[in-house]
Amino acid sequence: MYIVYSERYQVDIGAHVFHMGKYAKVRDGLVARGLVGPAALVEPAPAGWDELALVHTGEYLEKTRNGSFRPSELALLELPWSPDVAEGFRLMAGGTIAAARLAVEAGRRLREDADGAEGTRPRLAAAANLGGGFHHAFPSHGEGFCLYNDVAVAIRVLQREGIISRAAVVDVDVHQGNGTAFIFDGDPSVFTFSIHQEHNYPHVKPRGSLDVGLPDGTDDREYLHALERALPAALDGRPDLMIYVAGADPYLEDQLGGLCLTHEGLRGRDFFVLSAARAAGIPVVIVFAGGYARRVEDTAALHIATIEEALRLGA
Repeated sequence: MYIVYSERYQVDIGAHVFHMGKYAKVRDGLVARGLVGPAALVEPAPAGWDELALVHTGEYLEKTRNGSFRPSELALLELPWSPDVAEGFRLMAGGTIAAARLAVEAGRRLREDADGAEGTRPRLAAAANLGGGFHHAFPSHGEGFCLYNDVAVAIRVLQREGIISRAAVVDVDVHQGNGTAFIFDGDPSVFTFSIHQEHNYPHVKPRGSLDVGLPDGTDDREYLHALERALPAALDGRPDLMIYVAGADPYLEDQLGGLCLTHEGLRGRDFFVLSAARAAGIPVVIVFAGGYARRVEDTAALHIATIEEALRLGA
């Protein structure tokens, strides 16, 4: 399983609840545990401006290039602008594109192997981008710490290249993926599923293909039951690719969340989603989106556990 990562993901956004240092901590944890070797780490290239333009307007992209945002636009984005910030987020968008290509290629290889061997046990085809999952970015503006919607960009790039026709976005971040839902509204080629805390950001939630809003304080058992009921609908159309937006912020000690999932509950969430994709033969791209635990080490541990589940199911 390939892991897309760059040291340049860690851009300086000052003192912020979004701890950019989590990416290096996840990489270091994966390497220290022997889960990932150097050969599995892939350095991405930045998303091309033409690729970003498949989702974002030219006027908005120009603002991200030169920083000509109004103060109100930066307040909505909730990030400072600098050339390094813009390039870091462009690089993470490129990382999701790279991970998507790697996941589809892994799926192709697994199908070929299965064709040549009877009784082959199904395995998960997956790749991960340690950055990405910026599901609050809209075509003409960014918000909620999200400059570019890398999820949508990766889907549009692979569709343009004829690598995939249909995609599913399975978003389990504590916040609804409003930008992604808006971008793909009315597009039958992309199924957007979000299971999130209903009474939390964003206050206006554009309708996705399937939205499950959970009450404050939802625990492991209630969450997994709701997920089990809803997830099959996202896979019914047999998508060519799933993008799994595996936010760590449903965690009970997250500063921006109000759900009550434990480490064990989040691992169970990951196992359920990834095993469903394995059973259906759908390649998966994992992106991490949110995670704002009081201790960044907790956020990193939750992200590492997601990768562990993917590795276990791909073995």
